Amino acid sequence: MESVIKLSGVPEDVLELLISKGYFKTKTEAIRAGVLSLGKEYKVLKSPEELELDLVALKIAKEEAEMKASGRKYISEGEVKKKYGFK
Repeated sequence: MESVIKLSGVPEDVLELLISKGYFKTKTEAIRAGVLSLGKEYKVLKSPEELELDLVALKIAKEEAEMKASGRKYISEGEVKKKYGFK
């Protein structure tokens, strides 16, 4: 998505200051960082922990679907110990 943004006053001054102090190389980079920061503040972005939990849930669902399709099933800890001779 392309957007044209016109800034003046304090927002423009802050943007110029961030660039002049070396926090960002370009206005575009600074604005992207600002949008991501707003996403975190308003909780529309997930934390790394939440993303990891989502990925784990997807992997489990995929494995369960594959097991169901192939007729395989989970075995209990006791069955594993018995099968492999663990006590």
